[in-house]
Amino acid sequence: MPRLEGKVALISGAARGQGACEGRLFVQEGAKVVLTDVLDEEGESVAADIREQGGDAIYLHLDVTQEQQWQDVIQATVDRYGKLDILVNNAGIFPMFRVEETTVELWDQVMDINVTGVFLGTKHAIPAMRAAGGGSIINISSVAGLVGGSRASAYSASKGAVRILTKNTAVQHATDGIRANSVHPGIIVTQMTEELLSDESAREQRLTGTPIGRFGTVDDVAYGVLFLASDESSYVTGSELVIDGGSTAQ
Repeated sequence: MPRLEGKVALISGAARGQGACEGRLFVQEGAKVVLTDVLDEEGESVAADIREQGGDAIYLHLDVTQEQQWQDVIQATVDRYGKLDILVNNAGIFPMFRVEETTVELWDQVMDINVTGVFLGTKHAIPAMRAAGGGSIINISSVAGLVGGSRASAYSASKGAVRILTKNTAVQHATDGIRANSVHPGIIVTQMTEELLSDESAREQRLTGTPIGRFGTVDDVAYGVLFLASDESSYVTGSELVIDGGSTAQ
């Protein structure tokens, strides 16, 4: 039996990369999926491709910093599919600046997308999940939310905030049957990490620091997210799933 049979999932930042991969995998495992992003052409293309393969998916525009858009998307999900079981807060940005190089404007932008976006999605998904008898919220954080780094200061701070928000959600809503967990990927090869991996010396340094000896793929992360979305993880909440090839184990 498919691992997400009968479930309805909403994924932010799903037009490409990690989010798109999660959407495709969820559909393969029996879920109906609502893909959201601000990259409308790419998002529509992913949803259309899923439907051509026989899956049930739609795409909706969502700027995660806008509360009304979250409300509208969640309502549209419930109107179409009758409920909401799974939320993956995947949308985020990854600017690489040290503390002194970070402007207030950049700091605010990172916090708006990476933290406020997760907060708003969580806040407005909770009533829908409660009405459905429970659900699973998966927040994509990062290893940068667990340890310090030489760059990406605002990003690291935002991912640390996501980690703690996730734990608060888990504790506050366990009695509603709602689980919340954070996922902490290491270096994953996507469009978001192109700049980071374009520097050959930095690339080699990071690869040397990864015991498994390779960078992660979107599939590596998606299968971890799938576990947290499924009933297989029914006793897992407030936890951190680290998917980093062993880099933070040292």
